[in-house]
Amino acid sequence: MTTPTTAQTSSAPGARALDRDPRPLFMAATTTATEVIGAIRPEQLTNPTPCAEFDVRDLLGHLVGVVQRVAAMGRGNDPMTVGELPEVADSGWASAWRAAVDDADDAWRDESALERTIVLPWATDSGANALLGYVSEITVHTWDLAQGTGQHPVWDDDTAERALRLMHQWLPGEHRAEIFAEVRNRMGLDADTPDAFAAVVPVPDDASPIDRLVAWNGRRP
Repeated sequence: MTTPTTAQTSSAPGARALDRDPRPLFMAATTTATEVIGAIRPEQLTNPTPCAEFDVRDLLGHLVGVVQRVAAMGRGNDPMTVGELPEVADSGWASAWRAAVDDADDAWRDESALERTIVLPWATDSGANALLGYVSEITVHTWDLAQGTGQHPVWDDDTAERALRLMHQWLPGEHRAEIFAEVRNRMGLDADTPDAFAAVVPVPDDASPIDRLVAWNGRRP
């Protein structure tokens, strides 16, 4: 999955996908990611991942860039203006990740950021819900990294559940091709840019929260 990270072209600002501060969920998601990233061995960097466009190294770069966008958004800047990630040495991914997370944590300390209206190519929503949307992306890509490197982290069920609630609003299960076409147009992307998400993968009603989240994002748990 590449940008766009979420694919609903509009959403009512402040939609009640959440009922409390999402910043602890961001902390939980990035803590799990930190554990997974820290356990990746150098020889695994070229392993494929369920995100077909990215091997492990590429996905690490994408994730660091995602958190840099989160920081920009918390400061009231346009996250889509965040530039390309500088080259990172293979031994430096854990440090680059931690630095990005620390910067994002600092950027969201002011609670007023949660009430700000955020305009993204795929959604217009509250800062709180926009942050939760990125929690979903971080969690799903952490799952991708874990799958690509044979890891089995302990997932925070509340984080996955609440991210999924927002994704049900932002990313409908039907008509995804039409939604992605509109987002590509808004972002000025080529018409042949791959869709950001595959179709929903069916899972049992009693599937775990992480399995339901990744399945909604087009992954096969």
